[in-house]
Amino acid sequence: MSIAFKAQFQTLDPSWQTALATEFNQPYLKELETYLEAETAAGKNILPPSELRFLALEATALHAVKVVILGQDPYPSLGHAHGLSFSVLPQVKPLPRSLNNIHKEMLSDLGIDNKHSGYLLVWAKQGVLLLNTVLSVEEGHAGSHQKKGWEPFTDAVIQAVNQQAQPVVFILWGAQAQKKAALIDQTKHHILASAHPSPLSAKQGFFGSQPFSQANTFLQQQGRAIINWELPKS
Repeated sequence: MSIAFKAQFQTLDPSWQTALATEFNQPYLKELETYLEAETAAGKNILPPSELRFLALEATALHAVKVVILGQDPYPSLGHAHGLSFSVLPQVKPLPRSLNNIHKEMLSDLGIDNKHSGYLLVWAKQGVLLLNTVLSVEEGHAGSHQKKGWEPFTDAVIQAVNQQAQPVVFILWGAQAQKKAALIDQTKHHILASAHPSPLSAKQGFFGSQPFSQANTFLQQQGRAIINWELPKS
């Protein structure tokens, strides 16, 4: 295991360390880190900062996962991405359009108005794994780190959640996320699939899909604590 990834691995909850120990020692992850180091050395700005790259796993222990919201790759705008899918740092205004649409659906679904904030850490702390399938991006170049090695790692994360005894809700927005349904045991877990909240597709089935109330209904049926989706106002 490389030095930088090893340091980040050691910050994870023991439940993740046990599930992902083999993965962190795979050659592809070393190759990925070498690539990231070379890109940085070439003067490219890689987002989010390296210390935030595994925040999704740091913020939500494996044994605590109740809901997975799967994203694609981090926001490519400086100061936006911080390691949680769809989330932005508290000072970011205006919010990204996909996140605005998530808030619109939240208001329609549950009557919760979250438009004041895009910082979703409070969800993660309740058991919502906010996971991108790719955990880094070059500033200004969306999708630039796809197929560089992150996908097998995040597949292993999804498989680790799939192997948990407790039922979990997987929220899969858009075609890319829905490809991951093949990794999920649907006899145990619950998949909520719809169009992506992007402005390009939100009107094609995201609006009106009620993922937040449906997730809580499933959790309640399974005897698990529901998620309070409301974001703090300060």
